[in-house]
Amino acid sequence: MNHFELREGALWCEDTPLAEIARVVGTPAYVYSTATLQRHYRVFVEALGEHESLRGALVAFAVKANSNLSVLATLARAGAGADTVSEGEIRRALAARVAPERIVFSGVGKTYAEIAFALEVGVGQINVESEPELGAVASIARESGRCAPVAIRVNPDIAAGGHAKISTGAAESKFGVSRGEAERLYAAAAADPALKVRGIACHIGSQITDLAPMASAFAVMRELVLDLRRGGLPVERLDLGGGLGVPYFNQPDPPGPQAFAAVAAKAAEGLDVQAVFEPGRFIAANAGILLASVIHVHERPEGRRFLVLDAAMNDLIRPAMYDAWHDLRPVRSRQGPRRDYDVVGPVCETGDTFARARPLPPLESGDLVAFMSAGAYGAVMASEYNTRPLAPEVLVRGAEWALVRRRPTYEEILAREPAAPWL
Repeated sequence: MNHFELREGALWCEDTPLAEIARVVGTPAYVYSTATLQRHYRVFVEALGEHESLRGALVAFAVKANSNLSVLATLARAGAGADTVSEGEIRRALAARVAPERIVFSGVGKTYAEIAFALEVGVGQINVESEPELGAVASIARESGRCAPVAIRVNPDIAAGGHAKISTGAAESKFGVSRGEAERLYAAAAADPALKVRGIACHIGSQITDLAPMASAFAVMRELVLDLRRGGLPVERLDLGGGLGVPYFNQPDPPGPQAFAAVAAKAAEGLDVQAVFEPGRFIAANAGILLASVIHVHERPEGRRFLVLDAAMNDLIRPAMYDAWHDLRPVRSRQGPRRDYDVVGPVCETGDTFARARPLPPLESGDLVAFMSAGAYGAVMASEYNTRPLAPEVLVRGAEWALVRRRPTYEEILAREPAAPWL
């Protein structure tokens, strides 16, 4: 469920008309619903709470899905931790008042400075993804006189996800260590006084709509916990990652959080571990939309019809990068037969195409449209390609709304690039 709905022929976010936001902040612009963010987080937590083995789980929102500070603060107030993959994301989580011990630090290429910063601020878990990284974390911990809380990220050789580029669990992917390596590295970490080994972690992909791969991966993790304990090693945490898919309107509904929780609970049953989960898309995707305006409709004599928008691939890159499908809705309902449009942006790339032959109601210059399910991997992946200012972000709460990231001016963009002294 999301809180974007038609009222008397106009699209609203909660109790705020989207046309009002567009009038004040312009387009393109991202709009997020507080009620949807809160509801999706609550539904996920409640599903976990139905199982004894998952009660007390840490639900760490994947900051990479949507890193806006007001979005993070909304979720932090609801009780969420943060799954981070850079120093910048850790800083964002802290600025949003996520407690350091509720922050997970993942990523295959953590730098010396990033690891040192994570230890300095006291993050609760560093997911170690390779043997060299384990050595680096231990060395930095010894130098700083701290004890580093680590979990070993396991690559279970089980791939899943909505696209090859977001599948992370196959043996050939860059993430984590093999099952065999994990046991050896875990034992080494447990023996190192500079490290506090907390448990094991995995994450096999994003936009997963079939729970079978997850069940297989979780079974691998369960067996690993049992093997480690048989070897006399303590395991207090089982991090099962995120990746649960969301409905993108043109696709069948994926399994819900209750079905996901049941699979995870089976893996954790009887282990007496704290479970950790890192949902991102599930919470944020359908909590946000991208507002855009129609520049014009270009009809060619041979019948091709282009709907040219002021939003482009630099604002929402998922269709160009992942062939992703986003529902496109007029902000004001228009009567008339649907016609096929190629929906494109103004960027000088053929890849700046959101949809081909998309059936839509009649549209004309000046009309507002909304890309649905754009709250995850939308604004965070945007760029200033073609020197197009980043789209602003707006957070709605009922009849209130706030500009939570403004559109930069051209002067601000240019001021970031001082001239070389010889020019």
